[in-house]
Amino acid sequence: MIENGNNGKQDSWVTFRPEIKVFDCTIRDGGLINEHRFDDSLVKAVYETCVAAGVDYMELGYKASQKQFVRADYGDWKFCTEDDMRRIVGDNPSALKLTIMADAERCDYKTDILPKEDSVLDMIRVACYIHQIPLAIDMIKDATDKGYETTLNLMAASTVQERELRQALDALAKTPVGTVYVVDSFGSLYSEQIRDMVRMFKEHLKGTDIQIGIHAHNNQQLAYANTIEALIEGANMLDVTINGIGRGAGNCPMELLIGFLKNPKFKLRPVLECIKEQFVPLEEQIEWGYRIPYAITGQLNQHPRAAIKMRGSETRDDFLAFYDQMIEEE
Repeated sequence: MIENGNNGKQDSWVTFRPEIKVFDCTIRDGGLINEHRFDDSLVKAVYETCVAAGVDYMELGYKASQKQFVRADYGDWKFCTEDDMRRIVGDNPSALKLTIMADAERCDYKTDILPKEDSVLDMIRVACYIHQIPLAIDMIKDATDKGYETTLNLMAASTVQERELRQALDALAKTPVGTVYVVDSFGSLYSEQIRDMVRMFKEHLKGTDIQIGIHAHNNQQLAYANTIEALIEGANMLDVTINGIGRGAGNCPMELLIGFLKNPKFKLRPVLECIKEQFVPLEEQIEWGYRIPYAITGQLNQHPRAAIKMRGSETRDDFLAFYDQMIEEE
């Protein structure tokens, strides 16, 4: 980890920074597997687990436009209306902060995101691609004006040219955003790339109160390691999911990160209980986690959609044919 100059010994306090926040994405990212059709009982169990485990934030789902997406085609957690959220959390009489993700160009944010005093939410997470930065900045300002904490998740950062990324960071440094995320959307980044990217973010956000976050995907089984690398470099908002659930190869598992952090506020037992009661049975219904096709797309720095499609086909285990297909398309 980090040497303290005392015979090369490591400083254990590097994982005990009080600024470090654990951020649960289980329902939002996991919902990408099943069109956000989670039963209320599972969403409630995740909520109660996050409260019991001392997790700082829980993401309930998306705030998608009901003009663009047909409500009947998705579960409630695609849209996260106040009625749906309060059906699970009531008025949220806990320290756990609640949030949703608003995708640029896929959210009617001016009308669908209510003022904070009218909502059970505490934070709005804005997600965008590099060409959507101007819109994302407007979304951040809108959410801030309504009273929310905010984050900016710049997706597919591994495909963005460094010059464009630096320009985006300079623009974000002038906004009221609370956290800017390093997002490894394709699970393609290695630890040294995560380290360099976090350092770049710190350089351009220096002098502001903006925190840095990490959202890692597990295509090459590096989500946990890359999250730790970002933490060591100064990222304080750490995204996880219970049992690593998430699109394709999934995300950094909550149980691993909580077990790693040297902070007694986080409790591992409730997470393990939730996995036993909820996620072991769920694995019999839907698939997530590391598979060879996801490793292939990760190594090629490509979106996992081709691998996801392959895993849903009759040739789901023909890894060699998939590899040949992906290489041919390169």
